[in-house]
Amino acid sequence: MPRSPRARSTAVVRPTAVRRGRARTPAPPTAAAGGGGPAELINSVVGAASFVSALMLYAGYIYTNAYYGHFHLDSFAVGFDTFELVIRSLTLAALPAVEILILALLIPHLPRLLTALRVPARQVDRLRGAGRAVARAHVGFVAAGAALLLLWRWIQPYAWSAPLLVAAGLLLGWTRSATSSGAAGPPGWWRAASLVAASLCLVWVVALVAGERGRQDARHDTGQLVRRVAVVVLSTDRLSFAPPGPQVEDLGRATHYRYRYSGLRLLLERDQRYYVLPLGWHKDTDPTYVIKDDDSVRIELHPGTRPRRG
Repeated sequence: MPRSPRARSTAVVRPTAVRRGRARTPAPPTAAAGGGGPAELINSVVGAASFVSALMLYAGYIYTNAYYGHFHLDSFAVGFDTFELVIRSLTLAALPAVEILILALLIPHLPRLLTALRVPARQVDRLRGAGRAVARAHVGFVAAGAALLLLWRWIQPYAWSAPLLVAAGLLLGWTRSATSSGAAGPPGWWRAASLVAASLCLVWVVALVAGERGRQDARHDTGQLVRRVAVVVLSTDRLSFAPPGPQVEDLGRATHYRYRYSGLRLLLERDQRYYVLPLGWHKDTDPTYVIKDDDSVRIELHPGTRPRRG
C-alpha cells in the first residue's frame, strides 16, 4: 500500500515535466522568417528599375517620333541613340504627372498618415470606408474605360483616359478590399491575366500621352519659329531649294562663298547635317531642308529674334 502514493505522484509529475520540456523547445525557423529579405528587395529594385528604364526608352521614342514627325522627319533616320531617347522622355515628367504619381503611391498609406497626424478616428474610418467602396466598384472603372474606347474619335486629345480607367479598375481588383466580400475570389489565371492587361494599358497610356505631348510641343515651336537659332548658309555654288526657299544674295565672283542664304531657322544638327526650316514654315505645304556642311558650304549660327521687354 505505501507504493501507491509514490506511483500516483510519479504519474502526475511526468506529464508536467514533459509539457515544460516542450514549451522550452524553440520552434524551428520557417522559410518566411529565415530571410531572403535582402535578396527579395534587390530583385524588386532591379525589376522596377528595368521596367522604368524600358518605359522611359519607349516614351522617349514615341515623343521624339511624334515631335520630329511633325517636321517630316523620322527619328530612326535622324539617328538618335538610346541615351538621347531616355533624356527626351524626361519631358513627360512635368509637375502634374509627378503629383499624380506621388498621390497614387501615397493613397494606400493615407489612413496611417492621418492617424499619425492625430486626425479623429471617425474621419479615418470614413476614409477607409470610402476606399473600400471604391475598390469594390473596380468593375465600374473597367466598364467606363471600355465605354470610352467605343467613343475614341470623340474624346481626343484625352483618349488616354480610356485605358487609364481600365488599368485602374484592374489594379483595384487586386486590392484586399475588392476580394474580401466573402465570396470565392477569382482564379489565379484570371488575376495574372488582369495584371498583364493592366500593365499593357499603362504602357498604352504612356504612349498616348508621349505622342500627344510631342505633337503639342512641335506645334508650339512652329508658332515660335522666329525665336529659334537663325541659320545663314554661305555656298560657293548656287543651291537648289524647293519653294518657298530662303532669301538669297549674290556676293559677287570675287567672293569665295558667293551665295548667301538667310531667313532660315535651326531645327536640329546631327553629324554635320543641319535640318532647317524657312520662316513662315507650314506643316502641310512646306519642306524641311537638310544641308550638309562640307568644303563648299559654310554654316553660320546667329541668335533668333527675341521678344521685346516691356
